[in-house]
Amino acid sequence: MLTIGACLIDDPTKTFSCSLKPISLKADPAAMAVTGLSLDQLSDAGLPPEVAMRRFADWLRSLAPDGDIVFVGMNAPFDWSFVNYYFWRFYGQNPFGFTALDIKAFYMGMTGCRWDETRSSKMADRLSPTSKGTHDALQDAIYQAELFRLARQLAVPDGEA
Repeated sequence: MLTIGACLIDDPTKTFSCSLKPISLKADPAAMAVTGLSLDQLSDAGLPPEVAMRRFADWLRSLAPDGDIVFVGMNAPFDWSFVNYYFWRFYGQNPFGFTALDIKAFYMGMTGCRWDETRSSKMADRLSPTSKGTHDALQDAIYQAELFRLARQLAVPDGEA
């Protein structure tokens, strides 16, 4: 995991983001090209994982002092695996506990679409978000939050969420 980006679903102006020092220099060059990140730059400028995860946990606690917080993500099983691993390895616990909600699965349930129709581009065609995903962790979190809010409106009348 090289970057973290997070925001509140219903108030995406409340954000957290940081870059991490890599724990390995093994990387897929194609994946690195998509992100625009450099392992050398992150090795110099990124936060040590222990610091990054503590700051992320502190931010989460500031939002939900009672610990009642849910990880929501587009393809949550993928992102969750990294966040969970890093929290346990570098912080000793996961503030999310075992709570994760996958936007793709939620959207599929709300629309009855096929799994191959849960790509963010397909969702955007139907939901018409104003933001876009850019492969920047924070911008992607804001975009995913908007997709989730729009998908939630398919099931919940305005004002009842």
